[in-house]
Amino acid sequence: MSATRLDSGEALDSAPPLPSLERSYVTVGIDQEIFALDVAHVREILDPQPFTRLPDMPPSLRGLIDVRGQGIPVFDLRIKFGLPPGEGTPHTRIVVLEIPRAQGAVVLGALTDRVFEVAALDDTGIERPAELGTRWRSEAVAGLGRRNGRLVIILDIAHVFTLKDLTAASSNQSGSDFSLD
Repeated sequence: MSATRLDSGEALDSAPPLPSLERSYVTVGIDQEIFALDVAHVREILDPQPFTRLPDMPPSLRGLIDVRGQGIPVFDLRIKFGLPPGEGTPHTRIVVLEIPRAQGAVVLGALTDRVFEVAALDDTGIERPAELGTRWRSEAVAGLGRRNGRLVIILDIAHVFTLKDLTAASSNQSGSDFSLD
């Protein structure tokens, strides 16, 4: 557990609380890994559909999709996690998420290789992720759990997407021009 020491030697816990085992999670697959998304942030799960590409999009932004009249930006989680883009398969899905922000929730899509299920994690406990250095964005990992005995990475969805990603998604939903500047 990460802690900061005060001058008096007293420990001040600086780590955020671990996710709860009582929550349900949507488990998704990216490459060979299993990730868990808090079901409270999942609006819906969609089959793939054609993307509308926009000029000067960052590589992780695949484009916009139309969901009942609303343009939703879709980010490829493979690219967000440093993997090469994958070919779509019959299992590929778009998970539509509501990302909490101070100005209100931002809605965006996350392209995944597959969606497994909505379920609780095993009751073996949730562990903190290891600090692996500056290149690893450990703030995006809320914890490590298990599902059917297999390691599951619990994502802190508010930290997976950068401020630039969320600003772009938010701009698109407010009806203004889509811009990353």
